[in-house]
Amino acid sequence: MADSRNLYPRTGDTQTIYLKNVITNPNIEVGNYTMYHDFLNDPTKFEQHNVLYHYPINYDKLIIGKFCSIACGTKFLFNSANHTLTSLSTYPFPLFFEEWGLDGKNVAKSWDNKGDIIIGNDVWIGFEAVILAGVTIGDGAIIGTRALVTKDVPPYTIVGGIPAKPIKKRFDEDTISELLSLKWWDWPDEKIAQNIMAIQSGRVKELMED
Repeated sequence: MADSRNLYPRTGDTQTIYLKNVITNPNIEVGNYTMYHDFLNDPTKFEQHNVLYHYPINYDKLIIGKFCSIACGTKFLFNSANHTLTSLSTYPFPLFFEEWGLDGKNVAKSWDNKGDIIIGNDVWIGFEAVILAGVTIGDGAIIGTRALVTKDVPPYTIVGGIPAKPIKKRFDEDTISELLSLKWWDWPDEKIAQNIMAIQSGRVKELMED
């Protein structure tokens, strides 16, 4: 039986990890069995290499669901990367408050806060994709290689490009509705194991009857 507590779920493979087991930042949440693969850097350094401009002063969160597949080089860019557009200058004067004699309590006014990054369940994020602050990606979505995701992605939608745009839906609307109702990723591990063949074969009706 699968065990989400394993760091390296594949024997002899130290490039693929269950991501949840290396997270230490309380503002990052990752669901069971979500995997990250990195052939360029140590995958256990995900927080340092892949979650960028994520400073405690903003209280923003990265929330990733269960059974996601995150490819090498994926980056999550948070709010401190968003130099403010409400000022006449994009220069972050409040960040350098000591230099300019400003109130140190206003550091966060250097950037625009667009909110959390939320990734649903069973999402596949392709090689070197970039996800920006404030974006929500729905369950079952696919993010193409090197896509720049600036807007929300609906469930079971494939997007790609710079900026990322919808390419197509993975399934028809009835099937998507059934999958969102099923939420198979929330089933007990034993039930998932019993239904893997039906999941892989696309037998939604069989899953609905289980």
